Amino acid sequence: MRAKLHRRTFLAGTAVAALPMPAIAQNKPIRIGLLTVKTGPLAQGGIQMEQGANLFLKDRNGTLAGRKVELLVGDTGGNPAGTKTKAQELIERDNVDMIFGPLAAFELLAITDYVAAHKTPILSLAAAEDMSQRKPNPYFVRASGTSAQNMHVLADYAAKELKYKSVITISEDFAYGYEQMGGFQRVFEDAGGRVVKKLWPPIVTPDYTPYIAQLSGVDAVVQGFAGSNPLKFMKQYKDAGVTLPVIGGGTAGDDALLKSFGDEAVGLVTASVFTSDLDTPVNKQFIAGMVRDTGAIPGLYAAGMYINGMVAEAALKATGGSTDDKEAFIKALRAVSLDDSPRGPFHFDHFGNVVGNVYIRRLERKDGKLVQTTIKTYPNVSQFWTFDEKWFLEQPVYSRDFPPLKS
Repeated sequence: MRAKLHRRTFLAGTAVAALPMPAIAQNKPIRIGLLTVKTGPLAQGGIQMEQGANLFLKDRNGTLAGRKVELLVGDTGGNPAGTKTKAQELIERDNVDMIFGPLAAFELLAITDYVAAHKTPILSLAAAEDMSQRKPNPYFVRASGTSAQNMHVLADYAAKELKYKSVITISEDFAYGYEQMGGFQRVFEDAGGRVVKKLWPPIVTPDYTPYIAQLSGVDAVVQGFAGSNPLKFMKQYKDAGVTLPVIGGGTAGDDALLKSFGDEAVGLVTASVFTSDLDTPVNKQFIAGMVRDTGAIPGLYAAGMYINGMVAEAALKATGGSTDDKEAFIKALRAVSLDDSPRGPFHFDHFGNVVGNVYIRRLERKDGKLVQTTIKTYPNVSQFWTFDEKWFLEQPVYSRDFPPLKS
């Protein structure tokens, strides 16, 4: 059975409707297609994506640059075939002006050529490296980051601040996991560290015990799980009695998991492009809205969609609300630079990938609640870290076996 496509129309408030509008606003609403996932291990993030998009449009009274907005939601089912089907429906049947999503790298890779052929701007959370590197999509914009972008930072912090000399990495056996750990390994080894072993559990793994049994003889464990998998891993890790420190990427300790984590996660150090303790006006407003509407602290996925909304809004203002000239609209999207957003200030590089802050956080218990505490901020982090861009692009994309283990 195919997942249903849902349509939500956000109507402008009367105060907004009374303002002068460009002529195009009287013709048709802006249509945004949201590709998300509501089933399987990634569903927790997919549901948040929809919540974040809904909150942004609610905060804007359903109007961007003087035009009403329709949000059309397609459930990809968390697989490439479903993603392709939903993308085709949104573009060919529903004539969307842009697409938000999808979530996973393997979903994005399944549709990138199709979306580019139809010149549809796509603002995605999916972190597939080559979308903004060796095989760039000219209609692609990513305000979250590549798989390795925050892992480069984590490796730098682990080697220089935590003084770790050896680690074992563990992450799901798919592109996002490979690219995360490849980025960590490169920077960690450059700083004199050693990755002793890389473990790759399948994305659907009910029992991590056979993998946890291999975690010993190093200074720390680096985990890169996503969706609900960090909850299972950290619980089973503690139950197994392993006491090695655990560090990870943004999804490994996502703020949205705080309500479900227990003491097993206390002390978890992560590098993330979003953190709930960022003390800025927009982030405070975003978190308050999410808590009001969902009852929970939001994480990366909801923040990413809210930020995509801000990017689209800024580009639409630059084009006078028009999306008809696709080349002009994608140019406007990539030219967006924001001083205040739920992730802090950011801009885009010439590939359409974000350059912005990455936060090192420690998960702590304060007043009986689990909270993130930012302990260091790395500003203006590029997808190329501190490497020469030309040299970086001449290397293979991070993969299951690249960089290879040195031992």
